[in-house]
Amino acid sequence: MVARIETDKQGHTGFIVFDHQARRNAMTSEMWRAVPAIVDAFARDTDVRVVVMRGAGEVAFVAGADISEFERVRSGDVAEDYDADNRRAFAALSGLEKPLVAMVHGFCIGGGCALALTADLRYSADDGRFGIPAARLGLGYQMAGIETLMHAVGLSNAKELFFRAGRFSAEEALRMGLLNGVFPKADLEASVLAIAEEIGQNAPLTIRAAKIATQEILRPAAKRDRSRVDAAIRACYASADYKEGVAAFLGKRRARFQGQ
Repeated sequence: MVARIETDKQGHTGFIVFDHQARRNAMTSEMWRAVPAIVDAFARDTDVRVVVMRGAGEVAFVAGADISEFERVRSGDVAEDYDADNRRAFAALSGLEKPLVAMVHGFCIGGGCALALTADLRYSADDGRFGIPAARLGLGYQMAGIETLMHAVGLSNAKELFFRAGRFSAEEALRMGLLNGVFPKADLEASVLAIAEEIGQNAPLTIRAAKIATQEILRPAAKRDRSRVDAAIRACYASADYKEGVAAFLGKRRARFQGQ
C-alpha cells in the first residue's frame, strides 16, 4: 500500500489524512516532505476555516515515523536532511493561522504524538494509545519538540512520557493535559466534526487574531512580534464581519460571518 497524505473538504472544514495503513500510518520521509505544501494550500483556501488531522483506517492516527527507513534516511550525514524535513513539517503545521484539530484514534506514538501536539485542540477516541518511545530506540529528541510537549502537559508529565517511553491510555493522556476530550470511538468523528463546525461558524478573523496572539506568546519574550498581533486585531475592527457581528447581536440572531 502506497504511503501518502490525502486531503478533503467538508463545508468550512479541511482534512489532512495520514494514510499508510500497512504500517499503522507511520510517516515516511516523502510524507514529511509533503506536509508544508498541503498546509499552505489550506492556508490559502478562503473557504476553509478549520483543519482536522486524522489517520486513515481503524487502527491508528500515526504510529510514529517509519522505522524501516531509518537505516537509509536517518543515519550518518543524511540524518540532518531528514531532521530538516521534520522541522519544516512541524513549523508549517504550528504556523497555520487557522484552527488545527487532531482527531485521534488508536496508536498516536512518537512522531504521531508530535504531529498531534502541533494542533490547537486534540480529541481522542477511547481506544487512543499515546507514547514517545525515543528512549527505547536510542534516538536524541530535539529540544523544540520537548518544549512543545512541556507547554502541553507540564514538566513532570513530559518527563514521565520520555523517561518511561511506554504507552498511555486516552484517559491518562487527558489527565496529563495532552487531550481536550475523549469520546467513545463510535462517536469520535461526529463529535469532532460538530466542534469543527461550531468553530467554523465563528468570526474567522477573530479566531485568526487569537491564534496569532497565542503563537507569539509561546515565543521568548524578546522575540515576540507584537506588531503582528496588533495588525490582526486591527483587521478585525476594519472588517465587514465586525459590523455583522454587532448587528446580529443587536438583532438577536446568529451572525453570518464571511471572513472579511
